Amino acid sequence: MASARTTGTTERPAGARPHHPHAGGAWPARARDWAEIQERMLVPLYEAVYDRLEVGPASSVLGLGCRSGLALLLAAGRGAQVAGQEPRDELRELARDRRLRVCAGARPATALPRSAHSLVTVFEQLPASAEPRIVVAEAARLTLPGGHVVLAAWGPQERCESAAVLDVARRMAGRTTARDPFDLSAPGALEDLIAAAGLRPAGSGRVSCPFAYPDLDSAVRGLLSTGLFEAAEEFSGGALVAKELEEALQPYLRADGSVRMENVFRYLIAERRR
Repeated sequence: MASARTTGTTERPAGARPHHPHAGGAWPARARDWAEIQERMLVPLYEAVYDRLEVGPASSVLGLGCRSGLALLLAAGRGAQVAGQEPRDELRELARDRRLRVCAGARPATALPRSAHSLVTVFEQLPASAEPRIVVAEAARLTLPGGHVVLAAWGPQERCESAAVLDVARRMAGRTTARDPFDLSAPGALEDLIAAAGLRPAGSGRVSCPFAYPDLDSAVRGLLSTGLFEAAEEFSGGALVAKELEEALQPYLRADGSVRMENVFRYLIAERRR
């Protein structure tokens, strides 16, 4: 789930930045925060897709950008054969710690039946990708004829309370090449991607995925682990981004100290022609 619009006039603060407990963002810690805090927020999305496609022992599932692999674990629990691709070393190692077969990226093409799968999922990679068409083309290549590709993106911005928080990434990324995570939420955006890859639509759905955290600290850590704020941290500094995140989360802070934001995600199912 990645960055923000390139518009904005935020300037890098001069001088030393104040210390903040979330600053720095070494990726081993961020990867653990993803696996321990953030990844579970998308379980309703994973389960809805697997239910819709009746994933089970006859399924071969490949997760592109699978991160630490929870979606693959859920598919394996249904009896499916699973594998993943994850470019970030720290996340890939966490997936391997879960005894999942995950590689860094695409292998050279071999005979199609040996390199392709009945279901290829792109649950988190698209909003972060600078080249989503390339990602979808690769998903299509790795899908068996008659198999399915599933793409996922944020739902309509007005139905995602986290949009107000993600705006921190837009405001603080300055003039970087950061990507708006809601680019693919526009009507027809996912459909255009599957058409360009030679796939045909085979269904879609929307799923409620609340982002719920036990406290403000967990909320900040979880959101920073998504990668959506990387450009903002690079441009404005991790301490300032974390401070702005805490302020943006205040409307969603509950009396017991927990944080909850209601969100909707959309998935699109595409079929590879036989």
